Amino acid sequence: MHELGLLKTVVTAVEKAVADTDAPVEAVGLRVGTLSGAVPEALLGSWPIAIAGTRLAGARLDIEVVAAQVWCSACQKAQEVDEFFALTCPACGVGCGNLIHGREFEVAFADVADTA
Repeated sequence: MHELGLLKTVVTAVEKAVADTDAPVEAVGLRVGTLSGAVPEALLGSWPIAIAGTRLAGARLDIEVVAAQVWCSACQKAQEVDEFFALTCPACGVGCGNLIHGREFEVAFADVADTA
């Protein structure tokens, strides 16, 4: 379960990003691609462990799942695919080697409490 290690890196990055404020972090958002290797359910399950004893303790984790997409040169548009080993266009069947979405693993936002 490498999700805990990934989340520890996220916690460190968010703590660094909000270092200039004393306000508590209320929520963190991640964008996770379906081909990233990270399992959203495992991320959610590991979140309480990753934030325990940190500045993010009590923060909510929101995950946006990003569907895998390839660029089909025959159709001239992005097509959603289900798995990495089947990178063929679901519309026309042409092989597509250009994965444009699906490997994302990034912090989308970190919301801090409004202390004003």
